[in-house]
Amino acid sequence: MINGNLKASYGADERVLNNRNKQMFVYGCLLLLALFPLFADDYAILMACKMGILLIAVVGVNVLTGYTGLVSLGHGAFVAIGAYATVVLSNLFTALPEGVLPFVVVPCAVAISALVGIVVGLPSLRVKGLYLAVATLAASFIVNFLIEQELFAPWTGGVVGINTPVPNLLGWELDTKREMYGLITVLAVLTLLGTQNLFRTRVGRAFIAIRDRDYSAEILGISLLRYKLMSFAISAAFCGLSGALFAYFYARILPEQFELDLSLELVAALIVGGMGRTMGPVFGVFIVLIVPELIKISMGFATGGDLEMQRYTAPVQEIVFGLILVFFLLKEPLGINQITDRILRSANRWPFARG
Repeated sequence: MINGNLKASYGADERVLNNRNKQMFVYGCLLLLALFPLFADDYAILMACKMGILLIAVVGVNVLTGYTGLVSLGHGAFVAIGAYATVVLSNLFTALPEGVLPFVVVPCAVAISALVGIVVGLPSLRVKGLYLAVATLAASFIVNFLIEQELFAPWTGGVVGINTPVPNLLGWELDTKREMYGLITVLAVLTLLGTQNLFRTRVGRAFIAIRDRDYSAEILGISLLRYKLMSFAISAAFCGLSGALFAYFYARILPEQFELDLSLELVAALIVGGMGRTMGPVFGVFIVLIVPELIKISMGFATGGDLEMQRYTAPVQEIVFGLILVFFLLKEPLGINQITDRILRSANRWPFARG
């Protein structure tokens, strides 16, 4: 296949942005993220923050499902663990200065999520596919059940939820959505960069080998015990980070925010965006959050603001979202990322070849 890229060294072969079109695309996106708060209104900033928080969690699912081939339907539980651990630890470590507290609490919350991920990942050593998905789903139900119990209500708030702290970074209180946007954006970009570089290492290549054929990977000397549990730990850690940001972004967290719907939303975003690709979660999160909002706005205009009519048209959001998911499963299983790659490759070959 003609790709238009001359690779004369190992460094050029390993380069991620190996042509001008990719460089322009990525740098343009970074520039847009930097300038976005200058012209966006409060609602757009709110949606951007929600996208950034969800993106980090989808990246975690991508590490496990997209790169390692282990299906999970319970990653919403890891987000919940990260969120509640952040709140509980913030209430416990009151002796620490407020400006230092997030630098202690967030790593601890991420570590707790990773440890729970290792425990949840133990069934992956014996089962896979649908059976592993059911096992992770059961773990999600158990976590939500424990959060709602009155026994733990003094720490978790039970079914009524719990108030969250305001993040304070060395004396800078992030008490507005625009300030939180900067923190969320930086962490989301760093998460993507870290994941991209992870799969250029020996660990990342071991994950991919397990995904392609775990028995063959074990014959080659790759420890399934070590790398499967490591994949679960890294994936859960990213979700824990997402949960920590979730706790800092919202004034109050409730158990119902981390139920099955969240786990399914993470998987749906990964499928739509493209599994096993760095930018797949970005495209998937954009579609998962923006399409329902566009449908809601369109239905509002179509019904003229009539609340009774909007009540009947509300299911349209779920129907359209389901049709989009089915479309990508049937027509483009590799997601929007594959479509974008095809366009960039075509632009890179222009005018010598098309397709």
